[in-house]
Amino acid sequence: MIRTDIAPGIHYLEHARTNSYLVEDGAEVLLVDTGLPRSRTVLLEALGRIGRSMTDIRAVVLTHGHFDHVGTAEQLRTRYDIPVYCHPGDAHLAAHPYSYERERSPLLYPLRYPRAIPGLVRMVGAGAAAVKGVRKTLPLTREVAAGLPGSPLLVATPGHTEGHCSLHFPDRDAVISGDALVTLDPYTGRPGPQVVAAAATADTAIALRSLEALRSTAARAVLPGHGFPWRAGVDSAVARALEVGGH
Repeated sequence: MIRTDIAPGIHYLEHARTNSYLVEDGAEVLLVDTGLPRSRTVLLEALGRIGRSMTDIRAVVLTHGHFDHVGTAEQLRTRYDIPVYCHPGDAHLAAHPYSYERERSPLLYPLRYPRAIPGLVRMVGAGAAAVKGVRKTLPLTREVAAGLPGSPLLVATPGHTEGHCSLHFPDRDAVISGDALVTLDPYTGRPGPQVVAAAATADTAIALRSLEALRSTAARAVLPGHGFPWRAGVDSAVARALEVGGH
């Protein structure tokens, strides 16, 4: 699924229940997260819709290093010479995207949450079991982020992973929350604003506290790593996520 201008100059790409975003800024484009290995076709289609090509992508930013967000990053880096940025705390994870910390084993989740199974099957079909890590990432800092297309403000939102970051675009009234706040949990199939299940979260308590950093942006549009964008304001999204808590 592709939705152009989900926020001003920000385009939403969904493939196998995993999201990435294109941010336009003049002649340049920023790609935030890269989905799964077979998400490349969706990226090419989205670029075509907005009259762009791979050569217009100045940089890739990873909100974090999980396999479903780094799926095509190494290919973009090596084939198109596009630099890939992530927080230093997630650099090792981006290179080894299955080595993530979690509070609970994911093995029993399909039995407990059968409605998640179709989405998990789609993820596997999109290459979730064969993601190549990014061999070389560049450190994402506040100063670096400010110099990228869209001039995002870097928002530290650890918990899901050690170095998870969100990107706030004040002039577009939007925040890309990655997996710090999602509107569909791929491990439970549960819709609505929430933090991701303990099956894929390193520290749920820290993840819940990081919601306050998202709330402080006061953005109207919340653009998550999974699920459809939330356009009723970050405050209401955070309030609902806190009600749900960990799971």
